[in-house]
Amino acid sequence: MPSISPKKPYRIGRSRTGLGLFATRRIKKGTRIIRYFGPLLDSKKKEDDAIENKYLFELTNRWTIDGSVRENIARYINHGCKPNAESDVRPRKRKVFIRAIKNIEPGDEINYDYGTDYFKEYLKPIGCKCHACEKKRSKKRAEARAERIRLEAKAERKKRRKAEKLAKAKEKEQRKLARAKARREKEKLLKAGNKDLNGKARRGAAPDVVVAPPEVPSALDQIAA
Repeated sequence: MPSISPKKPYRIGRSRTGLGLFATRRIKKGTRIIRYFGPLLDSKKKEDDAIENKYLFELTNRWTIDGSVRENIARYINHGCKPNAESDVRPRKRKVFIRAIKNIEPGDEINYDYGTDYFKEYLKPIGCKCHACEKKRSKKRAEARAERIRLEAKAERKKRRKAEKLAKAKEKEQRKLARAKARREKEKLLKAGNKDLNGKARRGAAPDVVVAPPEVPSALDQIAA
């Protein structure tokens, strides 16, 4: 790891993406933090145009800085979707400086936006790991977890209501069957009682008696008397 003068307001340290550059003291907005440097590559030269790495910084259509050299401390600055610094490109001087666009506190990681082309080619395929994107992903994960819990609770309530509804329907059906059974038992008892009453009436009934009308005396019987 390259040595850094204690006079510099930054240090190399561990970041969520590997190594990064961190502020060692407060850096005010507008401060030129560090220069991004390396050999200049000329796209008109085949040997230069054939060089490919993640540290190429394009100045113009012709000139590009190869920042992969060890001495280029600025190459440790990671990409940030909501950065606290920016690249200040000076095409005519063929120089690039990293400048603070907000106050950076001690311990904060310094980052700047690498640009759309770099993001699409190198970061998007693996997923950006900057603080802003990690925070966004954490928020989405928390929202997804909350939504999953909400849906599970909703499904549980629905299941409970369905079970309660089925239990009530079953209880209602059981009461209906009990009433029907009681009605049948009552009808059965009534029929049995009527049959017993009819049988007793038949066994205890007196025979029919024919009562003759009284005899009326004739006229001869009245004269004889």
